[in-house]
Parts: sequence; structure tokens; C-alpha cells
Amino acid sequence: MFDIYSVVTCGVLFSLISLIIMRYYATSLGLVDIPCTRKKHVGDVPLVGGMSVYISICISVSLSLDNTQELNLFLIASSLMVFIGVLDDKYDLTVRSRLIGQFLISAILIFGVGKYIVSFGDILSIGNIELGYLGIPITFLAVIAAINAFNMVDGIDGLLASCAIVAFLGLAYFFYHNSDYSNFLVCITIICSLIPFLLANFAIFPFHGRKTFMGDAGSMLIGLAVVWFLVLGTQPSNSEKAAFSPVIALYIISLPLMDMIAVIFRRIKAGKSPTQPGRDHAHHLLMEYGLSPKKTLCTMILLYLFMVSAGLTLENVLSESQLLITFLLLFFVYVVSMNLIGKKVK
Repeated sequence: MFDIYSVVTCGVLFSLISLIIMRYYATSLGLVDIPCTRKKHVGDVPLVGGMSVYISICISVSLSLDNTQELNLFLIASSLMVFIGVLDDKYDLTVRSRLIGQFLISAILIFGVGKYIVSFGDILSIGNIELGYLGIPITFLAVIAAINAFNMVDGIDGLLASCAIVAFLGLAYFFYHNSDYSNFLVCITIICSLIPFLLANFAIFPFHGRKTFMGDAGSMLIGLAVVWFLVLGTQPSNSEKAAFSPVIALYIISLPLMDMIAVIFRRIKAGKSPTQPGRDHAHHLLMEYGLSPKKTLCTMILLYLFMVSAGLTLENVLSESQLLITFLLLFFVYVVSMNLIGKKVK
């Protein structure tokens, strides 16, 4: 059995210590976010939250879990992801550079671990849809999409970290009930490592005064971790069954995924590049509609909790095809609602 108390303590403590240290050196390292027309915060803000979360995860997981090739490759991939994110935070890398880096990191996990999406499950009620080697490029697309979905949702204080906590709570639930305690512990470690950052992000005790941002290093790390554990959870391993059906992955990653797809189509429709930064995400639209940042955060997280809870609740009630239809209906409602809000704020 595992010692959950040690995992929680290590996750919180190492994140807190590394955050205090990294904040001190942020300016000298050039890792600060400067206000501009698109960024409305006050003053230069340290961009070291993601690095502190990463350090905490590495130390806590190494102390808590057995040393396996799968875990080592995840930590190596995470290290490279954070490195690219730090370079992006400091030098503002091109979209092409980021995508190349994300592709190479995906390859480390896919070919190093030998794990990728081999089945979509019975989402069409015609039997399991087996992908074979076609699953490799699909997994590449899924990993890169998830990394950028979480990167794009990082727009207001607390949103990215709160979304990550919701996603990993859902993952932890399924891993625990499938007796996969190793992956369960990693998810709990990540959640605990995010708690001190949330305090720093809101500039509350013990981080009074100066905020801290996650940075691209943190958002891309979270996206990578979420999608990788979705792959591990939805795909069978040797003789062991999957922790949950592939369609449930849509519910666990629902809010970042829905926001990214809606924004991409919205920009294409407006004749803009999908990769062009803008204030057209759901949280931007809600604030322009009149909600305060805190009310916007609460609205987004309640929506995300609803989606993940729906997946948890309905998994044993509906078939996989019915779960897919339900998700698509909820997605449609989301898109229509955001479009209506967008029209009213113009």
C-alpha cells in the first residue's frame, strides 16, 4: 500500500520551497512577464510557477514511487517540455519552434514507452475501433493539441492551475478505482504541487504583494502530463484493462479542448491565423460581458467540474456511443452560448 500523507506533504512542501527560491531569482534570470496591450496585469510578474511545480513533481515522485522506465521517460519528457517553455517565456519562440519541440518530446514518450492510442473503444456501437499503427500519428496530434489547449487557457489568475487540478482529480479517481496506485500517486503529487502556486498566483498568504505566473513552461508541462495520463488510462496495458474508456478522456480534458477548438474556428471564420494571440477565449468573453475575473474563474471551473463529473457519473450508465453523443451535445451548447455572449459584447 502507499503512504498518501507523505505524497501530499512532499508535493506541497517542495513546491513551496522551490517557488520561494525561483521567485527570488526570476528577475535576474529574465523570467518576468511585462504588461502590454494584450496582458492587463500590473507590473512585471515572475514567470517561474511552472518551474516550481516541475521541481516539486520530480523530487516528490522520485521519493515516493519505484524507479521504472515509464516514469523515467515521463520525467525526461517533462524536463524537456519545461526547458522549451522556459526558452519561450524568455525569448518568445516562434510557433514552428514550439511545435517541433513538442513533436520530438511526444516521440520520446510514444516510442520510448511504446504506448499510444490503439483503440477508440466502442464509440460508434459497432464494436471496438482498433487503430493499429494509425494510432501513432493520432497520438502525436492528441499530445500536441492538449499541450496547446492548456497553454491557451492560461489567461486569468488561477484558471490554468484550477483546470489542471480538476483534470487530475478526475484522472486520480479513475486510477484509484482501477487499483493503479502508481499513476494515482503521480496525479495526487501534481495536484499538491499546484496548491502553493495557486496561493502565489493570487498573491495571498504566504505570498503577499507580488503575484507569480505559471508561464509557458508550466502550461505546456500540464498539458503534456494530462494527455499522457489520459493515454495511459484509456489504453490497455498487456493483460491489464484500461482504467476508463477512451470517450471519458473527452470529458476530462473538456474545457481546454472545447475552448481551443471554438477559438480556432472563430479566428478562421474571421480570416485570422489560428495561432495569432487574441482576447477571444471564453474567459475573455465572459469578462467583456461584465463578469469580474473572480466570477469568470468560478464560472469556468464550475463548468469544468460539471463536465468531468458528468463523465464520472455517466460512465456506468450510458454506452460509449451515448457518452460521445452527450459530449457533442454539451460541446454544441457551449459553442452556441459563447457565440451569443461574443455577439452581445461586440
